[in-house]
Amino acid sequence: MTTATDVTAVPIGRRVRDLAATRPDAPAVTCGDDTVTWADLDRRTNRMARALADAGVDQGRFVTIALPNGVGFVLVCVAVWKLGAVPQPVSWRLPEAELAGVVDLADPPVVVGPVAVPGRRAVLPEELEAGGHGDGPLPDRVSPSWKAPTSGGSTGRPKLIVSGTPGVVEDRATRFWRCGADDTLLMPGPMFHNGPFASAFAGFLEGGHLVLLPRFDAAATLREVERHRATWLYLVPTMMNRIWRLPEERRAAHDLSSLRTVWHLAAPCPPWLKHAWIDWLGPERIWELYGGTESIATTVIAGTEWLDRPGSVGRPAYGEIAVLGPDGRRLPPGEVGEVYMRRDEGVPATYRYIGAEARSLGEWESLGDLGSLDADGFLYLADRRTDMILVGGENVYPAEVEAALEEHPDVLSCAVVGLPDDDLGQAVHAIVQARDGRAGDALRDELDRWAGERLERMKRPRSVEFVDVPLRDDAGKVRRSALRAERIGTPRREAAG
Repeated sequence: MTTATDVTAVPIGRRVRDLAATRPDAPAVTCGDDTVTWADLDRRTNRMARALADAGVDQGRFVTIALPNGVGFVLVCVAVWKLGAVPQPVSWRLPEAELAGVVDLADPPVVVGPVAVPGRRAVLPEELEAGGHGDGPLPDRVSPSWKAPTSGGSTGRPKLIVSGTPGVVEDRATRFWRCGADDTLLMPGPMFHNGPFASAFAGFLEGGHLVLLPRFDAAATLREVERHRATWLYLVPTMMNRIWRLPEERRAAHDLSSLRTVWHLAAPCPPWLKHAWIDWLGPERIWELYGGTESIATTVIAGTEWLDRPGSVGRPAYGEIAVLGPDGRRLPPGEVGEVYMRRDEGVPATYRYIGAEARSLGEWESLGDLGSLDADGFLYLADRRTDMILVGGENVYPAEVEAALEEHPDVLSCAVVGLPDDDLGQAVHAIVQARDGRAGDALRDELDRWAGERLERMKRPRSVEFVDVPLRDDAGKVRRSALRAERIGTPRREAAG
């Protein structure tokens, strides 16, 4: 059996062809009841690649992929790589104007997905397979970039983050993500986001069996772990919270003993929630990552380490991390400043932006996060620089307030923003999705007491608003700037006493 150490820097198309030859009948990707073997995947993606070539896709071109999780998403990505082109994943649910902005930046010859973009040809995966093209091998081609996800939608100015890594299989990615040919990888997150895309394909391209959920569902995630004997699982804190909020008997009903590695990333994880998962599954299975799509630097921490340094997101696995003050000087351990990153010496550029400029100080670049380092170089995040709330001259980090409120058993999700206040400059406002039937004055008073037991007075929400929809998406992202903008133009509702 081929292992990660046997192959380095192999073109993705050739890697898929080799896997089809060595394990033709093994499952490559599954979604629901739809499973494709490696041999079928190789043949089908050859046909799709030829159809994409007829549509004008050539080496180095972007192909915008606006598809939900499913076998089709994986097939299209592989077909794009076989042409030496660049998969450019994006949510198929983007508003029309936002999707058009992304497509204008990418300038793809074709968009794949159930979308309509004026002036662009859009096709579905099944249309690419129905064109009667041959399924024989294609010549090896290497994409100059293996992915180009989007970011920046919350500001109304989308950008592409074009990876500096070409379309090859590298054993570094496999070692980093703790997955390989013998793993069954369960992915409940949306594949158009960078975290799911990068981690899932790392194991898949080693020959692992990739199992996708069409969309995240807490109970379904546990069922699929048991059904497929999954060894590897990707989560974000929102998913962890929703799974943990299931009745205990429903969580205990599923056999999760096959799991060896559970990753969580994409958003800060409240310490109480991380403790709960460590107590449930054991610290050796729980792994956390902090970084960015830009891949300048990334920190990792094992659950066993985290118990000694609760709240930390780890030390750099690659790249360098520094915390700098407004004057650009390094801050001492424990002092909060802006987190800057620098790639390791001799490493070429890990990304380039299309549609944006990097925030940089010399060789150092910032993704906009605030945090601190301890004396041993472990990083602790505070919040996003742009989301920080200034209350009477004091800094309040929304993530800290959200973590305290989401610990309450009747809070399903929460977002905290700063609203204008004549006296304090800004006041903390909590937007809460409550458990069914719990929204109202009684819960508002209870949350006020709850926050008072856990937060300093200036950090406690001055007002609470209840909504009946999740405030974070399945990737764990929340658009605080958009939520704040919506509320600045309307009267503040449901003020707490």
